[in-house]
Amino acid sequence: MNRIKVGLIGLGTIGTGVAKTLLENSALLKQRLGFSLDLTAIADIDIRRSRGIAIPRKLLTTDAKALIANPDIDVIVELIGGIEPARTFILDALKAGKHVVTANKALLASKGKELFDTARTCGRDLYYEASVGGGVPIIKALRESLVANNFTFIYGILNGTCNFILTEMSEKGSSFDDTLKKAQEFGYAEADPTMDIEGVDSAHKLAIITSLAYGVPPDMGSIYVEGISKLDILDVGYARELGYKVKLLALTIDRGDKVEVRVHPTLLPLNYLLSKVDGVFNAFYVRGDIVDSTMFYGRGAGMMPTASAVVSDIADIGRNILMGTAGRVPHLGYHKDSSKTKRYMAIRDVVTNYYLRIQVQDKPGVLAKIAGILGKRDISIVSVIQKGVLMDGYVSIVMLTHEAKESNIRTAMKSIEALAEVGGKPVVIRVEDKDLKKSAR
Repeated sequence: MNRIKVGLIGLGTIGTGVAKTLLENSALLKQRLGFSLDLTAIADIDIRRSRGIAIPRKLLTTDAKALIANPDIDVIVELIGGIEPARTFILDALKAGKHVVTANKALLASKGKELFDTARTCGRDLYYEASVGGGVPIIKALRESLVANNFTFIYGILNGTCNFILTEMSEKGSSFDDTLKKAQEFGYAEADPTMDIEGVDSAHKLAIITSLAYGVPPDMGSIYVEGISKLDILDVGYARELGYKVKLLALTIDRGDKVEVRVHPTLLPLNYLLSKVDGVFNAFYVRGDIVDSTMFYGRGAGMMPTASAVVSDIADIGRNILMGTAGRVPHLGYHKDSSKTKRYMAIRDVVTNYYLRIQVQDKPGVLAKIAGILGKRDISIVSVIQKGVLMDGYVSIVMLTHEAKESNIRTAMKSIEALAEVGGKPVVIRVEDKDLKKSAR
Protein backbone atom coordinates (compact mmCIF):
# COMPACT_ATOMS: atom_id res chain seq x y z
CA MET A 1 0.00 0.00 0.00
CA ASN A 2 1.43 3.37 -1.05
CA ARG A 3 -1.71 5.45 -0.63
CA ILE A 4 -3.68 6.38 2.48
CA LYS A 5 -7.17 7.50 1.54
CA VAL A 6 -8.73 10.25 3.61
CA GLY A 7 -12.37 11.22 4.08
CA LEU A 8 -13.08 14.69 5.46
CA ILE A 9 -16.32 15.60 7.29
CA GLY A 10 -16.74 19.35 7.63
CA LEU A 11 -15.55 21.97 5.16
CA GLY A 12 -15.58 25.00 7.43
CA THR A 13 -12.54 27.11 8.22
CA ILE A 14 -10.35 24.27 9.52
CA GLY A 15 -11.69 21.72 7.04
CA THR A 16 -10.83 24.07 4.19
CA GLY A 17 -7.31 24.43 5.59
CA VAL A 18 -6.91 20.65 5.74
CA ALA A 19 -8.18 20.23 2.18
CA LYS A 20 -5.83 22.98 0.99
CA THR A 21 -2.86 21.34 2.72
CA LEU A 22 -3.57 17.84 1.41
CA LEU A 23 -4.14 19.09 -2.14
CA GLU A 24 -1.39 21.69 -2.42
CA ASN A 25 1.35 20.01 -0.33
CA SER A 26 0.76 16.50 -1.61
CA ALA A 27 4.21 16.23 -3.22
CA LEU A 28 6.01 17.36 -0.06
CA LEU A 29 4.00 14.94 2.07
CA LYS A 30 4.81 12.02 -0.22
CA GLN A 31 8.52 12.89 -0.13
CA ARG A 32 8.55 12.93 3.67
CA LEU A 33 6.22 10.00 4.31
CA GLY A 34 7.06 7.66 1.46
CA PHE A 35 3.37 7.34 0.61
CA SER A 36 0.52 9.55 -0.57
CA LEU A 37 -2.26 11.06 1.51
CA ASP A 38 -5.15 11.06 -0.95
CA LEU A 39 -8.15 13.26 -0.18
CA THR A 40 -10.84 10.89 -1.43
CA ALA A 41 -14.12 12.47 -0.31
CA ILE A 42 -15.42 15.56 1.52
CA ALA A 43 -18.82 15.78 3.21
CA ASP A 44 -20.48 19.05 4.17
CA ILE A 45 -24.04 20.35 4.34
CA ASP A 46 -23.08 23.15 1.91
CA ILE A 47 -20.97 22.00 -1.04
CA ARG A 48 -21.84 24.91 -3.32
CA ARG A 49 -20.20 27.77 -1.46
CA SER A 50 -16.75 28.79 -2.66
CA ARG A 51 -13.93 28.15 -0.15
CA GLY A 52 -11.26 30.00 -2.10
CA ILE A 53 -9.46 26.82 -3.15
CA ALA A 54 -9.83 24.51 -6.12
CA ILE A 55 -11.60 21.35 -4.93
CA PRO A 56 -12.55 18.75 -7.56
CA ARG A 57 -16.33 18.55 -7.70
CA LYS A 58 -16.24 14.75 -7.62
CA LEU A 59 -14.86 14.81 -4.08
CA LEU A 60 -17.86 16.65 -2.62
CA THR A 61 -20.94 15.08 -1.04
CA THR A 62 -23.61 16.01 1.48
CA ASP A 63 -23.86 12.43 2.75
CA ALA A 64 -21.48 11.97 5.67
CA LYS A 65 -22.83 8.50 6.42
CA ALA A 66 -22.02 7.30 2.91
CA LEU A 67 -18.52 8.73 3.26
CA ILE A 68 -18.01 6.81 6.51
CA ALA A 69 -19.27 3.60 4.91
CA ASN A 70 -16.98 3.95 1.88
CA PRO A 71 -14.74 0.83 2.02
CA ASP A 72 -11.91 2.61 0.22
CA ILE A 73 -11.38 5.23 2.92
CA ASP A 74 -8.78 4.52 5.61
CA VAL A 75 -8.97 7.65 7.78
CA ILE A 76 -11.97 9.80 8.69
CA VAL A 77 -11.31 13.41 9.71
CA GLU A 78 -14.12 14.97 11.80
CA LEU A 79 -14.11 18.78 11.75
CA ILE A 80 -17.73 19.76 12.27
CA GLY A 81 -17.40 20.51 15.99
CA GLY A 82 -20.07 20.23 18.68
CA ILE A 83 -21.27 17.06 20.37
CA GLU A 84 -23.79 15.67 17.90
CA PRO A 85 -23.69 14.46 15.20
CA ALA A 86 -19.88 14.51 15.62
CA ARG A 87 -19.97 11.86 18.37
CA THR A 88 -22.11 9.52 16.26
CA PHE A 89 -19.95 10.03 13.17
CA ILE A 90 -16.77 9.16 15.09
CA LEU A 91 -18.29 6.10 16.75
CA ASP A 92 -19.69 4.87 13.42
CA ALA A 93 -16.33 5.42 11.73
CA LEU A 94 -14.44 3.47 14.39
CA LYS A 95 -16.93 0.61 14.26
CA ALA A 96 -16.62 0.58 10.47
CA GLY A 97 -12.90 -0.06 10.84
CA LYS A 98 -11.73 3.49 10.13
CA HIS A 99 -9.10 5.42 12.00
CA VAL A 100 -10.20 8.89 13.09
CA VAL A 101 -8.68 12.35 13.44
CA THR A 102 -10.58 15.12 15.22
CA ALA A 103 -10.03 18.66 16.47
CA ASN A 104 -13.17 18.53 18.64
CA LYS A 105 -12.04 19.57 22.15
CA ALA A 106 -15.57 19.94 23.53
CA LEU A 107 -16.47 16.43 22.44
CA LEU A 108 -13.28 14.88 23.83
CA ALA A 109 -13.64 16.73 27.13
CA SER A 110 -17.23 15.51 27.60
CA LYS A 111 -17.34 12.14 25.80
CA GLY A 112 -13.67 11.25 25.55
CA LYS A 113 -13.83 8.08 27.64
CA GLU A 114 -16.55 6.58 25.43
CA LEU A 115 -14.71 7.48 22.23
CA PHE A 116 -11.29 6.25 23.35
CA ASP A 117 -12.74 3.04 24.78
CA THR A 118 -14.47 2.39 21.45
CA ALA A 119 -11.27 3.07 19.52
CA ARG A 120 -9.40 0.63 21.76
CA THR A 121 -12.08 -2.04 21.40
CA CYS A 122 -12.12 -1.64 17.62
CA GLY A 123 -8.33 -1.66 17.37
CA ARG A 124 -8.25 1.74 15.72
CA ASP A 125 -6.44 5.02 16.33
CA LEU A 126 -8.18 8.21 17.41
CA TYR A 127 -5.82 11.19 17.15
CA TYR A 128 -6.54 14.73 18.29
CA GLU A 129 -3.45 16.98 18.17
CA ALA A 130 -5.47 19.91 16.83
CA SER A 131 -7.92 19.85 19.75
CA VAL A 132 -5.48 21.73 22.03
CA GLY A 133 -3.16 24.53 21.04
CA GLY A 134 -3.86 24.65 17.30
CA GLY A 135 -0.48 24.39 15.61
CA VAL A 136 1.42 23.95 18.90
CA PRO A 137 2.35 20.23 19.18
CA ILE A 138 1.59 19.85 22.87
CA ILE A 139 -0.33 16.55 22.61
CA LYS A 140 2.54 14.72 20.92
CA ALA A 141 5.00 16.29 23.36
CA LEU A 142 3.11 15.03 26.41
CA ARG A 143 2.30 11.58 24.99
CA GLU A 144 5.68 10.87 23.40
CA SER A 145 8.52 13.37 23.74
CA LEU A 146 8.12 13.79 27.52
CA VAL A 147 7.03 10.23 28.30
CA ALA A 148 9.83 9.78 30.90
CA ASN A 149 8.58 12.62 33.11
CA ASN A 150 6.38 12.98 36.12
CA PHE A 151 4.74 16.34 35.51
CA THR A 152 4.98 18.77 38.41
CA PHE A 153 2.62 21.20 36.73
CA ILE A 154 1.44 22.55 33.40
CA TYR A 155 0.44 26.20 33.05
CA GLY A 156 -1.23 27.30 29.85
CA ILE A 157 -2.56 30.32 28.01
CA LEU A 158 -5.06 28.36 25.96
CA ASN A 159 -7.46 30.87 24.43
CA GLY A 160 -6.33 33.43 21.88
CA THR A 161 -9.49 35.53 22.15
CA CYS A 162 -9.02 36.10 25.87
CA ASN A 163 -5.30 36.66 25.49
CA PHE A 164 -5.89 39.33 22.85
CA ILE A 165 -8.45 41.09 25.05
CA LEU A 166 -6.20 41.03 28.13
CA THR A 167 -3.20 42.23 26.10
CA GLU A 168 -5.18 45.21 24.82
CA MET A 169 -6.50 46.02 28.29
CA SER A 170 -3.01 45.88 29.77
CA GLU A 171 -1.08 47.65 27.03
CA LYS A 172 -3.63 50.25 25.91
CA GLY A 173 -5.87 50.66 28.95
CA SER A 174 -9.00 49.75 26.96
CA SER A 175 -12.11 48.51 28.74
CA PHE A 176 -13.22 44.90 28.44
CA ASP A 177 -16.33 45.79 26.41
CA ASP A 178 -14.43 47.99 23.94
CA THR A 179 -11.70 45.40 23.48
CA LEU A 180 -14.21 42.59 22.94
CA LYS A 181 -15.82 44.61 20.14
CA LYS A 182 -12.38 45.10 18.60
CA ALA A 183 -11.67 41.36 18.82
CA GLN A 184 -14.95 40.64 17.03
CA GLU A 185 -14.12 43.17 14.30
CA PHE A 186 -10.74 41.49 13.75
CA GLY A 187 -12.32 38.04 13.63
CA TYR A 188 -10.62 36.92 16.86
CA ALA A 189 -13.91 36.54 18.71
CA GLU A 190 -17.19 34.92 17.71
CA ALA A 191 -20.47 36.83 17.50
CA ASP A 192 -21.34 34.92 20.68
CA PRO A 193 -18.00 34.85 22.55
CA THR A 194 -19.34 33.18 25.71
CA MET A 195 -17.37 29.94 25.41
CA ASP A 196 -14.13 31.91 25.12
CA ILE A 197 -14.55 34.77 27.58
CA GLU A 198 -16.12 32.65 30.30
CA GLY A 199 -13.20 30.21 30.24
CA VAL A 200 -15.11 27.17 28.94
CA ASP A 201 -12.95 26.73 25.84
CA SER A 202 -9.81 26.79 28.01
CA ALA A 203 -11.39 24.28 30.40
CA HIS A 204 -12.13 21.85 27.56
CA LYS A 205 -8.47 21.95 26.54
CA LEU A 206 -7.28 21.69 30.14
CA ALA A 207 -9.39 18.57 30.69
CA ILE A 208 -7.52 16.88 27.84
CA ILE A 209 -4.11 18.10 29.03
CA THR A 210 -4.82 16.88 32.57
CA SER A 211 -5.76 13.43 31.30
CA LEU A 212 -2.51 13.20 29.36
CA ALA A 213 -0.39 14.45 32.25
CA TYR A 214 -1.91 12.46 35.11
CA GLY A 215 -3.86 9.54 33.68
CA VAL A 216 -7.25 10.70 34.98
CA PRO A 217 -10.36 10.69 32.78
CA PRO A 218 -11.54 14.06 31.40
CA ASP A 219 -13.97 15.57 33.92
CA MET A 220 -15.29 19.02 33.09
CA GLY A 221 -17.46 19.05 36.21
CA SER A 222 -14.39 18.95 38.45
CA ILE A 223 -12.57 21.88 36.84
CA TYR A 224 -12.99 25.29 38.49
CA VAL A 225 -13.72 27.79 35.72
CA GLU A 226 -13.79 31.58 35.94
CA GLY A 227 -13.73 33.81 32.87
CA ILE A 228 -12.64 37.38 32.19
CA SER A 229 -15.99 39.07 31.46
CA LYS A 230 -16.18 40.67 34.91
CA LEU A 231 -12.56 41.85 34.95
CA ASP A 232 -12.27 45.58 35.70
CA ILE A 233 -9.70 47.74 33.88
CA LEU A 234 -8.85 49.17 37.32
CA ASP A 235 -7.45 45.83 38.43
CA VAL A 236 -5.51 45.35 35.21
CA GLY A 237 -3.91 48.76 35.81
CA TYR A 238 -3.21 48.18 39.51
CA ALA A 239 -1.71 44.79 38.68
CA ARG A 240 0.68 46.47 36.24
CA GLU A 241 1.69 49.02 38.89
CA LEU A 242 2.52 46.13 41.22
CA GLY A 243 4.68 44.43 38.57
CA TYR A 244 2.14 41.93 37.23
CA LYS A 245 0.18 41.14 34.11
CA VAL A 246 -3.29 39.57 34.12
CA LYS A 247 -3.66 36.41 32.03
CA LEU A 248 -6.44 33.84 31.73
CA LEU A 249 -4.37 30.95 33.05
CA ALA A 250 -5.17 27.25 32.90
CA LEU A 251 -3.35 25.23 35.57
CA THR A 252 -3.01 21.53 36.26
CA ILE A 253 -0.78 20.68 39.22
CA ASP A 254 0.30 17.41 40.81
CA ARG A 255 -0.74 17.35 44.49
CA GLY A 256 0.16 13.76 45.33
CA ASP A 257 -3.05 11.73 45.39
CA LYS A 258 -4.94 14.72 43.95
CA VAL A 259 -4.64 16.93 40.91
CA GLU A 260 -5.37 20.64 41.10
CA VAL A 261 -7.17 21.83 37.96
CA ARG A 262 -8.45 25.39 37.46
CA VAL A 263 -8.99 28.15 34.89
CA HIS A 264 -9.23 31.79 35.95
CA PRO A 265 -7.68 35.27 35.58
CA THR A 266 -4.27 35.22 37.23
CA LEU A 267 -1.63 37.79 38.09
CA LEU A 268 1.76 36.75 36.69
CA PRO A 269 5.01 38.70 37.29
CA LEU A 270 6.02 40.80 34.29
CA ASN A 271 9.33 38.95 33.99
CA TYR A 272 7.67 35.52 33.57
CA LEU A 273 7.85 34.06 30.07
CA LEU A 274 4.09 33.43 30.09
CA SER A 275 3.52 37.13 30.78
CA LYS A 276 5.21 37.91 27.49
CA VAL A 277 2.79 35.73 25.50
CA ASP A 278 0.54 38.39 23.99
CA GLY A 279 -2.09 38.83 21.32
CA VAL A 280 -3.79 35.71 19.97
CA PHE A 281 -0.89 33.38 20.76
CA ASN A 282 -1.06 30.31 23.01
CA ALA A 283 1.65 28.88 25.26
CA PHE A 284 2.25 25.92 27.56
CA TYR A 285 4.78 26.00 30.40
CA VAL A 286 5.56 22.42 31.41
CA ARG A 287 7.63 21.29 34.39
CA GLY A 288 8.82 17.66 34.43
CA ASP A 289 10.96 15.93 37.00
CA ILE A 290 13.50 14.82 34.35
CA VAL A 291 13.40 17.51 31.68
CA ASP A 292 12.87 20.40 34.16
CA SER A 293 11.11 23.36 32.48
CA THR A 294 10.00 23.59 28.85
CA MET A 295 7.75 25.99 27.00
CA PHE A 296 5.69 25.53 23.86
CA TYR A 297 4.53 28.65 22.01
CA GLY A 298 2.64 29.38 18.83
CA ARG A 299 -0.67 30.11 17.15
CA GLY A 300 -3.38 28.30 19.04
CA ALA A 301 -6.08 28.70 16.41
CA GLY A 302 -6.65 29.69 12.81
CA MET A 303 -7.16 27.86 9.55
CA MET A 304 -3.63 26.86 8.62
CA PRO A 305 -1.97 26.34 12.03
CA THR A 306 -4.80 24.01 13.04
CA ALA A 307 -4.73 22.29 9.65
CA SER A 308 -1.02 21.64 10.20
CA ALA A 309 -1.85 19.71 13.39
CA VAL A 310 -4.67 17.75 11.72
CA VAL A 311 -2.48 16.67 8.82
CA SER A 312 0.30 15.63 11.21
CA ASP A 313 -2.20 13.24 12.83
CA ILE A 314 -3.26 11.86 9.44
CA ALA A 315 0.42 11.27 8.62
CA ASP A 316 1.06 9.46 11.92
CA ILE A 317 -1.95 7.23 11.39
CA GLY A 318 -0.80 6.55 7.83
CA ARG A 319 2.56 5.37 9.17
CA ASN A 320 0.77 3.10 11.64
CA ILE A 321 -1.42 1.61 8.92
CA LEU A 322 1.58 0.80 6.76
CA MET A 323 3.32 -0.83 9.72
CA GLY A 324 0.20 -2.85 10.51
CA THR A 325 -0.31 -1.38 13.95
CA ALA A 326 -2.78 0.72 15.95
CA GLY A 327 -2.80 1.89 19.53
CA ARG A 328 0.99 2.05 19.52
CA VAL A 329 0.75 5.18 21.65
CA PRO A 330 -2.04 5.07 24.27
CA HIS A 331 -4.72 7.59 23.44
CA LEU A 332 -4.43 9.43 26.75
CA GLY A 333 -0.80 8.66 27.47
CA TYR A 334 -1.36 5.75 29.89
CA HIS A 335 -2.21 2.14 29.18
CA LYS A 336 -5.65 1.24 30.44
CA ASP A 337 -4.40 -1.12 33.13
CA SER A 338 -1.94 1.41 34.53
CA SER A 339 -4.03 4.58 34.75
CA LYS A 340 -3.60 6.53 37.93
CA THR A 341 -6.30 7.00 40.55
CA LYS A 342 -5.77 10.66 41.34
CA ARG A 343 -8.81 12.65 42.41
CA TYR A 344 -9.59 16.21 41.38
CA MET A 345 -8.94 18.77 44.13
CA ALA A 346 -11.88 20.97 45.12
CA ILE A 347 -11.30 24.68 44.61
CA ARG A 348 -11.94 25.35 48.32
CA ASP A 349 -8.79 23.35 49.16
CA VAL A 350 -6.48 25.26 46.79
CA VAL A 351 -3.64 27.18 48.44
CA THR A 352 -2.13 30.10 46.52
CA ASN A 353 -1.45 33.84 46.72
CA TYR A 354 -4.14 36.46 46.18
CA TYR A 355 -4.66 40.01 44.95
CA LEU A 356 -7.47 41.76 46.85
CA ARG A 357 -9.13 45.09 46.07
CA ILE A 358 -11.60 46.41 48.61
CA GLN A 359 -13.61 49.65 48.34
CA VAL A 360 -13.77 51.33 51.75
CA GLN A 361 -14.79 54.59 53.33
CA ASP A 362 -11.78 56.76 54.09
CA LYS A 363 -12.06 56.48 57.88
CA PRO A 364 -9.60 55.61 60.66
CA GLY A 365 -9.68 52.00 61.85
CA VAL A 366 -11.11 50.44 58.67
CA LEU A 367 -7.85 48.83 57.62
CA ALA A 368 -7.42 47.45 61.15
CA LYS A 369 -10.86 45.80 60.94
CA ILE A 370 -10.02 44.22 57.58
CA ALA A 371 -6.61 43.04 58.79
CA GLY A 372 -8.27 41.52 61.85
CA ILE A 373 -10.73 39.52 59.72
CA LEU A 374 -7.92 38.30 57.47
CA GLY A 375 -5.79 37.36 60.48
CA LYS A 376 -8.57 35.23 61.98
CA ARG A 377 -8.56 33.20 58.74
CA ASP A 378 -4.78 32.74 58.67
CA ILE A 379 -4.39 35.18 55.79
CA SER A 380 -1.15 37.13 55.99
CA ILE A 381 -0.60 40.35 54.01
CA VAL A 382 2.53 40.82 51.88
CA SER A 383 1.81 44.41 50.91
CA VAL A 384 -1.02 46.95 51.04
CA ILE A 385 -1.51 50.23 49.21
CA GLN A 386 -4.31 52.79 49.22
CA LYS A 387 -5.35 54.33 45.92
CA GLY A 388 -6.92 57.74 45.36
CA VAL A 389 -10.40 58.93 46.42
CA LEU A 390 -13.19 57.97 44.07
CA MET A 391 -16.18 60.11 43.18
CA ASP A 392 -18.48 58.13 45.43
CA GLY A 393 -16.32 58.79 48.46
CA TYR A 394 -14.70 55.37 48.65
CA VAL A 395 -11.02 54.55 48.25
CA SER A 396 -9.46 51.35 46.97
CA ILE A 397 -7.30 49.28 49.27
CA VAL A 398 -5.16 46.89 47.23
CA MET A 399 -3.44 43.95 48.91
CA LEU A 400 -1.21 41.04 48.00
CA THR A 401 -1.34 38.07 50.36
CA HIS A 402 1.00 35.28 51.30
CA GLU A 403 -0.23 31.81 50.41
CA ALA A 404 -3.70 31.21 51.82
CA LYS A 405 -6.42 28.61 51.51
CA GLU A 406 -9.22 29.41 49.07
CA SER A 407 -11.95 28.54 51.59
CA ASN A 408 -10.43 30.96 54.11
CA ILE A 409 -10.26 33.73 51.49
CA ARG A 410 -13.91 33.26 50.58
CA THR A 411 -15.07 33.27 54.20
CA ALA A 412 -13.01 36.36 54.95
CA MET A 413 -14.34 38.24 51.91
CA LYS A 414 -17.92 37.59 53.02
CA SER A 415 -17.15 39.06 56.44
CA ILE A 416 -15.35 42.05 54.92
CA GLU A 417 -18.16 42.72 52.45
CA ALA A 418 -20.59 42.84 55.39
CA LEU A 419 -18.70 45.72 57.07
CA ALA A 420 -20.59 49.02 57.04
CA GLU A 421 -17.46 50.82 55.83
CA VAL A 422 -17.07 48.59 52.76
CA GLY A 423 -18.77 49.40 49.47
CA GLY A 424 -19.53 46.59 47.05
CA LYS A 425 -18.07 43.15 46.58
CA PRO A 426 -14.31 42.79 47.09
CA VAL A 427 -12.28 41.81 44.03
CA VAL A 428 -10.27 38.61 44.37
CA ILE A 429 -7.72 37.51 41.73
CA ARG A 430 -5.30 34.63 42.26
CA VAL A 431 -1.57 35.18 41.90
CA GLU A 432 1.15 32.82 40.67
CA ASP A 433 4.50 34.15 41.86
CA LYS A 434 7.28 31.89 43.10
CA ASP A 435 8.88 34.79 45.01
CA LEU A 436 5.70 35.38 47.01
CA LYS A 437 5.49 31.67 47.76
CA LYS A 438 9.09 31.68 48.97
CA SER A 439 8.43 34.62 51.24
CA ALA A 440 5.61 32.75 52.94
CA ARG A 441 7.88 29.90 54.06
